[in-house]
Amino acid sequence: MTQSSTPELSPAAARPAKLRPFADTSVSAVVAGFVAMMTGYTSSLVLMFQAGQAAHLTDAQISSWIWALSIGMALTTIGLSLKFRAPVVIAWSTPGAALLVTSLPHVAYPEAIGAFIVCALLLTVVGLTGWFDTLMKKIPAGIASALLAGILFEIGIAIFRAAQFQTALVLVMFFTYLFIKRVAPRYAIVTTLIVGTAVAGALGLLNFSQFHIALAHPVLTMPAFSVSAIVSIGIPLFVVAMASQNVPGIAVLRADGYTTPSAPLIATTGIASLILAPFGSHGINLAAITAAICTGPEAHEDPAKRYTAAVWAGTFYLIAGVFGATIAALFAALPNALIVSVAALALFGSIMSGLANAMQDVKQREAALVTFMVTASGLTLLSIGSAFWGLVAGVLTQLVLNARRA
Repeated sequence: MTQSSTPELSPAAARPAKLRPFADTSVSAVVAGFVAMMTGYTSSLVLMFQAGQAAHLTDAQISSWIWALSIGMALTTIGLSLKFRAPVVIAWSTPGAALLVTSLPHVAYPEAIGAFIVCALLLTVVGLTGWFDTLMKKIPAGIASALLAGILFEIGIAIFRAAQFQTALVLVMFFTYLFIKRVAPRYAIVTTLIVGTAVAGALGLLNFSQFHIALAHPVLTMPAFSVSAIVSIGIPLFVVAMASQNVPGIAVLRADGYTTPSAPLIATTGIASLILAPFGSHGINLAAITAAICTGPEAHEDPAKRYTAAVWAGTFYLIAGVFGATIAALFAALPNALIVSVAALALFGSIMSGLANAMQDVKQREAALVTFMVTASGLTLLSIGSAFWGLVAGVLTQLVLNARRA
């Protein structure tokens, strides 16, 4: 079978000899970076506010929490993307934030900081030992691609769910995307975003009444260590970060042809999490959904230059961190249908690529299908998301089928 996506599978081969981030960038890369940042913040920023309020944290502490995460994501995303010349996007742990909604109120805040530090130390050790690289090399390419498609599927179909409630807005954005995709594909997402914002304004869906400009300030909290906090927060955060963030994050890079070693990526995020934990950061890890926005063809037509999309995402993270409260208010002013539609359309290319690559190898096809279905189902067991269980189900299916054939 001819692999039509061969150029997509070897971005390193086309890597320019000299690093030229400004010359390599494009309008589509800037837009991809912005959409990645916007998707990450709007999808789970509310969880941090919810967890902080439930734990009776002050506004300054919550603001410092967002600042620490944003600064960590910005510096690691920019630094790693430039170093490896690959679209390495770092994000906070959304499942981890969801975990804190229920666990943080039952632990003293200094002890929670201590648990964050323990989690960061575990991530650093995993990265420095390099065993994660060995594990990822054993995952079949078809299963990795199916995992990518399954992770993104829920975001992709959100545009059609949104059409039930904001039909006019979504339809205008969808057909704008299709038309521009045909005549000028590089500008399809940015044009759709502009048109969608204009239509939302015309329909009266923009609400800037709560918008205000405010700077975030770091607040240092000295850590305290307790067995209960480590067991209830630190260890679960580590497991969730590895299973729901780092595994699918590496899979996204592999599915789009980037062979960046995982060990230095995980070690760097672990060290950054360790440094920023006293300011409230519960941990930063490899991104999956937001990373796919920067690794796919919509970010840049040249795979070797898509690292610039991640650099822009990091730049927007930096701005968001400095103006944390302002960014939250700005996103709150936009209708949810606009945000999910732009994110979904930006991921169409990555979903298509993932499905196509997953089905190429006949011997892996059934295992890839199981991986996709379990991952797309949203299954959660033991507080671990469907990405991990999809990977487990796919690998087990492949092992059973291979044993049967033997």
